[in-house]
Amino acid sequence: MTRRLFAGVLVLLALGFAALGVWQMERRTWKLGLIAQVEARIHAPPKPVAAIAPFDPDKAYTRVTAQGVLLNDRETLVKAVTDQGAGWWVMTPLQASTGVILINRGFVPDERRDPLTRALGNPSGPVTVIGLLRASEPNGGFLRANDPASDRWFSRDTAAIARARGLSPVASFFIDADATPNPGGYPIGGLTVVNFRNVHLVYALTWFGLAGLCVFGAWIVLRRKEEGPWIGRS
Repeated sequence: MTRRLFAGVLVLLALGFAALGVWQMERRTWKLGLIAQVEARIHAPPKPVAAIAPFDPDKAYTRVTAQGVLLNDRETLVKAVTDQGAGWWVMTPLQASTGVILINRGFVPDERRDPLTRALGNPSGPVTVIGLLRASEPNGGFLRANDPASDRWFSRDTAAIARARGLSPVASFFIDADATPNPGGYPIGGLTVVNFRNVHLVYALTWFGLAGLCVFGAWIVLRRKEEGPWIGRS
């Protein structure tokens, strides 16, 4: 391979790396826009959940209200790790006028896993829930799949929980309840973590750096005198 040919290959690689860097900058712009949209939804006045239909993932984290009766005898406990420590999410069906909506009422530690230890926090009459729309989590969590037969849950899979509890029709989403205190202190709501991974700038700088190294390498190659075949010369 001659020096000019080798330099040409380096230049082509530089162009490819630069293109990847530009793409990552475009992705960063998109991600920042998404984060801004979600922040706006989280802090906006709540909308009736019926106004959000049909649900799609782009509507996740919209602040909503829902009214109905909690079916406390059909709650499901889902493994959770939060700022409060390890424990469980309490997923309780809400019987609304349009069907059933699963409500993540919040976190309870192991010692409050038994509903009898938090009976004050399980209202029996009509309630109004304010919280954030969340997309179902059908693929399990904590690197483990849900096991409905053993009533072991690692993700908030609305369809699977509905089947296990004999609920129908059930919304394809669930609602994370806000931090409004429950009688007796449990469950603890308002623990939704909104964290979008945004490392596109790091990736872009990496690609641009590689492009710069290729350009520098091409310059080093070309500034030497052409001496015929280069690769393999002693």
